[in-house]
Amino acid sequence: MNNIKWISGLILLIGLMGFGIPTKPQYAIAIHGGAGVILKANLSAGMEKAYRHMLDSALTVGEKVLASGGSSMDAVEKVIRIMEDCPLFNAGKGAVYSHDGYNDLDAAVMDGSNLMAGAVAGVRNVKNPITLARRVMTNSPHVMLSGKGATEFAREQGLEIVDSSYFFTERRWKDLQNAIAREKENKFGTVGCVAMDKAGNLAAGTSTGGMTNKKWNRIGDTPIIGAGTYASNKSCAVSGTGHGEFFIRYTVAREIAALMEYKGMSVQKAAEEVIINRLKPAGGEGGIIAVDKDGNIALVFNSPGMYRGAADSNGRHEIAIFGDK
Repeated sequence: MNNIKWISGLILLIGLMGFGIPTKPQYAIAIHGGAGVILKANLSAGMEKAYRHMLDSALTVGEKVLASGGSSMDAVEKVIRIMEDCPLFNAGKGAVYSHDGYNDLDAAVMDGSNLMAGAVAGVRNVKNPITLARRVMTNSPHVMLSGKGATEFAREQGLEIVDSSYFFTERRWKDLQNAIAREKENKFGTVGCVAMDKAGNLAAGTSTGGMTNKKWNRIGDTPIIGAGTYASNKSCAVSGTGHGEFFIRYTVAREIAALMEYKGMSVQKAAEEVIINRLKPAGGEGGIIAVDKDGNIALVFNSPGMYRGAADSNGRHEIAIFGDK
């Protein structure tokens, strides 16, 4: 009887594949490098090539981790570390400056298998905040640490501490001077990664330098679980990028998961409902990447562009920047 069931199931699977019905991927991953007014006319050919190369490199590393049977959390951390080490993105080495001339870094991770989470805010001299956020999750009784306390914890954990000069880039410094001259806060991007591994576990991570010219130790949505970062095996893993205040008020990441859990929406429909139908009319600009428990990926944004990429075990591997790819 068991053999008959097994053979019947195999025949059904072959039949579905023959009719072009996609099978559930063994793993899936998506990344973002920020959303905003990203237009082809404003990005030189050289810069576009550089962004696409780095997105592809980071995505490929994450894909290899998952393909070899690695965990979704390992994939998320490794991908984001690569992006934190790249000056192109507003995280780690490429972080923007606050009004008082510092790089205040935020990061968060969440494990969908057990709802454990870790976050750090206002960190100034930890090379890879995403790794610190993971250590907060695994090696402390807390969810979020901030400022000097977070740095002290990083030292106790043996993480790499760097001088503030490490984060200096001419491009971001000029952005600050221009913003101060205009006396307004500019919105910049964030980096993030979501993944589903072969065990079916979901994970999400996000890292950012926040907003150029931010004041009063402002903290955005990235380290706030349920706003810019969320993961649950019951629904999906989400990482956001955009105007953090709106992502906090609308609890964007958790709202997408809730619509899936309680209204039965697909990850694509749930993301569109929150990002397009709710956030945009309220004046909130940005986007999200998400992967659900079945390996479906959503890349949704209401801004002109979002640095992004997606891959899965069924052969998908794509990089895009603008609204029209």
